[in-house]
This record gives sequence, C-alpha cells and structure tokens, in this order.
Amino acid sequence: MLYHEKRARRAGYLQVAGLDEAGRGPLAGPVVAASVILKKGAFKNRIDDSKVLTAKQRECAYREIVKKTYYGVGIVDEKTIDRINIYQATVLAMEQALKNLDKNPDFLLIDGRVRLSTRHKRVYISGGDSKSLSIACASIIAKVTRDRIMEKYDKLYPLYGFIRHKGYGTKHHFKMLAKHGPSPIHRLTFRPLKQTNQT
Repeated sequence: MLYHEKRARRAGYLQVAGLDEAGRGPLAGPVVAASVILKKGAFKNRIDDSKVLTAKQRECAYREIVKKTYYGVGIVDEKTIDRINIYQATVLAMEQALKNLDKNPDFLLIDGRVRLSTRHKRVYISGGDSKSLSIACASIIAKVTRDRIMEKYDKLYPLYGFIRHKGYGTKHHFKMLAKHGPSPIHRLTFRPLKQTNQT
C-alpha cells in the first residue's frame, strides 16, 4: 500500500498527497473529497478502500487517520452539482481538498481519472483506494465526512431514510421519492430525479 508513496519519494518528492472522493453516485447530498499526506505509515486500524470497510471500521480508522496525517476536505453541495455537473463538482471538491490541506504537497496520487487544474506533479491510479495508503486514508475521510453530513440531513428530512442509504438509489429511497417527491437536497439533474419530476 506504500509502493506509490515510496516511488514518489525516491524521485525526490517529500510531501505526497493522496486524493479521493465519496458521493459521485447518490441521488442526494454533496460530493466530498479528501486529500491526505501521511505523517506515519503504520496504523493499528485497517486502512483500505472505504467501500470494503464496515461503518464501525471506517469510524475507528477515521479517528486514527486524522491524528496521523495532514488532511484537507472539500465539499460541493447538490445545487452546485446540478449547475456544473457531477464530474466538474468532483474536480472542484478535490481542488478544495487540496487548498484545505494542512501542508503543501509536491506530488499527488489521484484515484481514478479526475483531471485537476493544479500544476502539481501527479499520477492517476485506477482503483487507487486499494493500492495506495494515502488514497485509502483519503477515501475513508471523504466517506465518513459525507456519511455524517447525510445523518444530519436525515434529521432535517426524515421522510427519505437518508441515515439508511446516505442518498444512494436504493429500493426504499425510490419508494420515498415516489411518495413524497424530491427534497431540497436531491440532485434534480440526475436521471432518476428527472423521471420522478416528469411523472
């Protein structure tokens, strides 16, 4: 999990940041990105792609990660997603995460193929959240941050069950959408919402 970090450091880069996002696919809520520079490479908790961890594992890992890394978070809300599209919103969230990073990176490890406008040297890693420790840390921070936001939204809009599905298109979510229509935090440009509004 440290192969890409060590390779960058051997090339002379000292502050290597991993970037990942959470929330590109849901029908509601923000997209959240995180950037992480490791202070140490050893963790007691399991650090992996956030999608393969349980909620409890992610929370435990999150608490350790924030103590052992420099990190930044970027959050782009559903209104902006509707205005500029989800890809551009993901770019914006990642760029915000970089700006909010506690330390200036000189090299980036980016999960997937999100093209940032920053001038930093970088490498794109498909499935990076399971191949790079710093990207895995970023994926956990982004996921836990977004889940906490959706839990708060569940209290504001309790009809939709956001605490259960975090805005993803589950059977229950579609059922509540059909019954109540979209909430103020739904992404109205996403195809299922367009279809709901037309019926």
